[in-house]
Amino acid sequence: MTRVGVLGSGQVGQTLAKGLSAEGYQVRIGSRSPGKLSAYSSSTGIVSETLAEVAAWAEVLVLAVLGRSAQEALAEAGATNVSGKVVIDTTNPVSDAPPEDGVIRVFTGPNESLLEQLQAAFPDARLVKAFNSVGNSLMVHPKLAGGTPTMFYCGNDELAKADVARIIQQLGWEPADMGTAKAARAIEPLCQLWCIPGFLRNDWNYAFHVLRP
Repeated sequence: MTRVGVLGSGQVGQTLAKGLSAEGYQVRIGSRSPGKLSAYSSSTGIVSETLAEVAAWAEVLVLAVLGRSAQEALAEAGATNVSGKVVIDTTNPVSDAPPEDGVIRVFTGPNESLLEQLQAAFPDARLVKAFNSVGNSLMVHPKLAGGTPTMFYCGNDELAKADVARIIQQLGWEPADMGTAKAARAIEPLCQLWCIPGFLRNDWNYAFHVLRP
């Protein structure tokens, strides 16, 4: 699979699109207003189109929008266009309310996840949660003194997870398979944990790492 479509024109989407392009993938980036990415497209060579156009073209999709807009973005991309395709879900269920003592608020409960909601809404998409537990500045080939950081991922489709694990490695991470989509109930809150030092001390330059004997 060489054609990757990024759904979302924010910093996460732009960062991952550039990173994947540098790894040799054919990449297009989707937006509700593709014209606003003209400067980005000119500087990177990455074509910008509508969400539906990108989703129809791509073999693999990266969902990189605000969590509260995730279901709407996939609907706009088109259920037919995402059917049967690997969708890397980078989103988090962050609410509009401000953080409390550095802890961001979410619109999901402890026994549910945004990934599960999206999978239920788009049962034919092969969703895999990944790249949600770190900031965009570290998503591609992070340079950290402690070594290679760990990227947790999960999903119901084993073959889709294998594809995503390869992408995780190509972008400079150690992949850690946490199981089915239910594991997103634990992976999504890592965003909350990761953000606390940032909001409290403006410390954003770190990532998680699993230590083994």
